[in-house]
Amino acid sequence: MSNSSLPAHIEESVNALVVPALLPTVESLPQRSPIERLLSPLDQLAENSERLFSKSLGEFQSAGQTYRVPRYVFLGPDGGGNTIRIGVFAAIHGDEPEGTFALTRFASLLEANPQLAQGYALFLYPVCNPTGFEDLTRHSRSGKDLNREFWSESQEPEVRMLQSEICLQAFDGIVTLHGDDTSDGLYGFVGGSVLSESLLEPALAAAEKVLPRNRNHVIDGFDARRGIINDGYRGMLKHVPNLPRPPFEITFETPQKAPVHLQVEAFVAALKTILVEYRHLISIAQNM
Repeated sequence: MSNSSLPAHIEESVNALVVPALLPTVESLPQRSPIERLLSPLDQLAENSERLFSKSLGEFQSAGQTYRVPRYVFLGPDGGGNTIRIGVFAAIHGDEPEGTFALTRFASLLEANPQLAQGYALFLYPVCNPTGFEDLTRHSRSGKDLNREFWSESQEPEVRMLQSEICLQAFDGIVTLHGDDTSDGLYGFVGGSVLSESLLEPALAAAEKVLPRNRNHVIDGFDARRGIINDGYRGMLKHVPNLPRPPFEITFETPQKAPVHLQVEAFVAALKTILVEYRHLISIAQNM
C-alpha cells in the first residue's frame, strides 16, 4: 500500500513546522512522495549550508519501488577536543512522524545557531522506516517491527543498513525519538553508558516545561522512576552488543496524543539539553 498524498494531520504539521522560506508550498510538489515532501526542507537546507550534509545510507526495493534511508550530518564548530559523535534516529515506527518533524526543526535551529553543536558531529536519521512511514504503519511493509530486529541477524534491509552505520560511526551517544499513544506524559529508556540516566533526567526536565512527565511506577510494562526506565525491549535500536565502553543510549518518548507542535517542542528541548549536559560531563571528566 502506498499513499499518494500526506494524511491530513501530517499535512497540517508539515505546513506548520517546516521553515517556510525553505519549503515550497505543498501544492507545488504534487508528484513527490510523502517522504520526499517531508524531507524537502532538510534537503534544501543542506544544499545551502556549509555545515549540514545529506547522503542516504543506501537503497532497497519494496513492492517494485525504490526506497532510501535518509541521513543528514551536521558538523558543529570546533570544540577544541575530540569531536563528539551523536546519532539521532526517528520514525523507526512508521506511524510516529513527530520525531521526524522534530529533527527538521532541530536542524534549522542548528543552522541558525551552530554554537549549539560546538564540538559535535550530529548524525540525523529522520525516517528509519520509510515503507512504514509511507503506509502509516508501525511495522515496515514486510510486516516486521523494526525496533525488535536489531542485532538478531535480521534480514530487513533497513535494519542491516542502520546496524552497519552504527558500527561504522562508533557513536559516543545514541538517541532515538518515539511517540507513545498509550502514555499521558513524557518518559524515556536508558542503556549503555552509566551517563545515560544523568542525561535523560535533565532532558525530561527541559521537555517537561512543554508537556507533563509520566510519573507512573510502571510504564509500558516496565518499572519506572520519575519517567526513567532502566530496561528495554529485546531488539531495540541500540549500540553494538558487548562493547567494553558503550555509548550513552536514550530512547525519548512523547505522549503521541498530545498536539504535534508540543511534541516537537519537547523533542527539541530534550535534544538541546542532551548536547549541553553531555558536553559539560565530558569537560568535568577531562579535568579530573
